[in-house]
Amino acid sequence: MIPFNKPYITGNENKYINDVISRGKISGNGFYTNKCQTFFREKYGFKHCLLTTSCTDALEMAAILIDIKYGDEVIMPSYTFVSTANAFVLRGAKIVFADSEKNCPNIDVQKIEALISNKTKAIVAVHYAGIACDMDNINLLAKKYNLFVIEDSAQAIDSFYNNKTLGSLGDIAAFSFHDTKNIISGEGGLLVVNNENFIKRSEIIWEKGTNRAEFFRGEVNKYGWVDVGSSFLPSELIAAFLFAQLENIDNIQAKRKHIWELYYNHLNPIQNANIIKLPEIPNYASNNAHMFYLICNTIDERNNLIKHLKNHDIYSVFHYLSLHKSEFYKNKHDNRELINSDNFENCLLRLPLYYELSDNEILKICNLIKEYFKI
Repeated sequence: MIPFNKPYITGNENKYINDVISRGKISGNGFYTNKCQTFFREKYGFKHCLLTTSCTDALEMAAILIDIKYGDEVIMPSYTFVSTANAFVLRGAKIVFADSEKNCPNIDVQKIEALISNKTKAIVAVHYAGIACDMDNINLLAKKYNLFVIEDSAQAIDSFYNNKTLGSLGDIAAFSFHDTKNIISGEGGLLVVNNENFIKRSEIIWEKGTNRAEFFRGEVNKYGWVDVGSSFLPSELIAAFLFAQLENIDNIQAKRKHIWELYYNHLNPIQNANIIKLPEIPNYASNNAHMFYLICNTIDERNNLIKHLKNHDIYSVFHYLSLHKSEFYKNKHDNRELINSDNFENCLLRLPLYYELSDNEILKICNLIKEYFKI
C-alpha cells in the first residue's frame, strides 16, 4: 500500500539521541534545545524561539501571553484543526469563525472586519497547506482595531509571504513538528515571539510559571513562582531528533517540492477540463509543499475517489470538518453560513506526499485519478 504519510528519517537522529544520553541531561532546555532555537533564529530571523511539546502547546502559550480572558473574542477560520480554537477556548474566549476564501482554504480577509467587535482581542491567521494568508491586510486590520495577530503556522515551515518568513509577521506564531509535517520530531512544536513585550514572559510561562531559565543563565541567584505557566518544553531527546531533521531541511524541501510539481503537472489536464481544481498559490505566497490536495465537485465524488484509490492500495484522505458546525461549538455559533469552509470540508482530498514517494508511485496515483474521471 502507498500510505498517506511516512515519516522520513535523515540518518543522524539516533546519533544525536545517543549524544543526549551520554551528556547526562535528558530533560528540556539543554544543548539540543538551544541548537534548534538558534537554528530558527539564524535561518528565519525570528526574534525569540522556544521549542514546545506540540503546536497545540505553542498556541496555548500564545493565548496566555495575550492575556485572553472570559468574554474576549478571537476571530479565526472555521476550516482549521481544533487546536487552533481550543487554545483560546481554554482561557474563556468566544470564537468568532470566519469563512475561507472561495479558491483557497485560508481565511477570507474581506470577511474579517465585519466580525470585529469591542470584545475582539485577536485574529488568528492559519496558513493552510503552508500557503500564506493575506498578512498585510490582516495586520492593517489589527493595527486599526488594536488587535493581536497570531499565526498558526503549523504547516508553514520554510514558507514565505512577499519573501518574509511565515511566523515572523504576527505578534506570535506557532509551528508543528508532528510526523505529518515537513520537518518532524514525532510530536513537537515551536513558539515564535515577535512582539518584544512578550519575550521575557514567554520564558516564564514555558518554565511552569517560574524564572528558571533566567536562573540557569546566571541572571538571578534563585528562581521561584512568578506567573502562571505549565510544562511546555520538550525533552532533549525530542530536540535532538528535531535537530537531525533541521540539518537536512533544504534537501527535504527540495524533494517535497519536486513531488508537488509532479502531481500538479500530471493532474493539470483534469483541471483544464474543468473537472477538478488544484491548489492556487497567490502571487504573494511561496509553496513549501506541505501537502498536495485537489477539490472535487461534490462530497460523493470525493468519497468515491477515495474508495477508488484505496481499492488500488493508495491511501488518500479528506481533511478538516468545519468547526462552526462541530458538536462542541454549533450551539455557540451565530448561525452564519460559511459556504466555502463547508465546501472544503466536503470536497477537498489530500494525496500521499512524503520524502520517499517515488516518481513512479506518483505517476500511478495520477493515472488512477485520470482513470476515475475518464480522462
